[in-house]
Amino acid sequence: MKFGAHVSIAGGIENAPLRARQLGCECFQMFTRSPRGGSPPELEDRLLEAFFLNCSEVSISDYYVHTPYFINLASGKEDLREKSVNLVREELERSSVLGVKYMMTHIGSAKGLERDVAVDNVVDSVLRVLDGYGGTTELLLENTAGQGYTIGASFEEISLILKRVAHDGLGVCIDTAHMFASGYDIRTREGVEELVGRIGAAFAPGTVKLVHANDSKAEFNSSKDRHEHIGEGEIGIDCFGAMVKNPFFEDLDMIVEMPPPEVSKDIEVLKGLRDGST
Repeated sequence: MKFGAHVSIAGGIENAPLRARQLGCECFQMFTRSPRGGSPPELEDRLLEAFFLNCSEVSISDYYVHTPYFINLASGKEDLREKSVNLVREELERSSVLGVKYMMTHIGSAKGLERDVAVDNVVDSVLRVLDGYGGTTELLLENTAGQGYTIGASFEEISLILKRVAHDGLGVCIDTAHMFASGYDIRTREGVEELVGRIGAAFAPGTVKLVHANDSKAEFNSSKDRHEHIGEGEIGIDCFGAMVKNPFFEDLDMIVEMPPPEVSKDIEVLKGLRDGST
């Protein structure tokens, strides 16, 4: 289990590992382009060499990519869904070139559609993303807080998508703040144990690959996506203490999605819980 944060690629993607080490990260997450979309920076040989060299110098071998936020694999708007499919595939290809382990994406929104139609769209979109893909980066679907018409607030809904796609290169990233906001009460050790049971009931072993470790400004079952520093939100420190000690999570890295440089304190808190100093 390693801890890290989402870091900026401002000034060049090669700067991401250096920023990660400054924050005390043991792993990190990044975008490969602006989260608002647009043309991505070209992954030139000199940039790749600098990126790999910096990863080596800071002794970080595991890093992850998040797709831009406008992705909607469920959309009834054909142009948006087509753009989303193409961008997710492009990001997978770029991530493979960068040696990224996992790339996670938000699934999208069912607004204006019957739920089953939106899920059908997601299945079709993911199949198109993965069709003929031969890269090394695995695609992860991230659970949501349940706001609006978003797909993926429940493990069961994500599980349905995974079963219908039936592809080895597809997994899940779970976000603690999103789980809490969508009705998973993880505030206590017992709650975390129940969570592990619910994950086991919904997914095959090894399906969950990564954790976004975020406390929540929003109240339980509020369907609101509002991150907070570890131990300072509505979830509380007991959840994260239980998670780092639970065998289910021992091989899963945790990424905190709070702004730098303050996120460094979240990483230190998690390290303390893992190492027994907190």
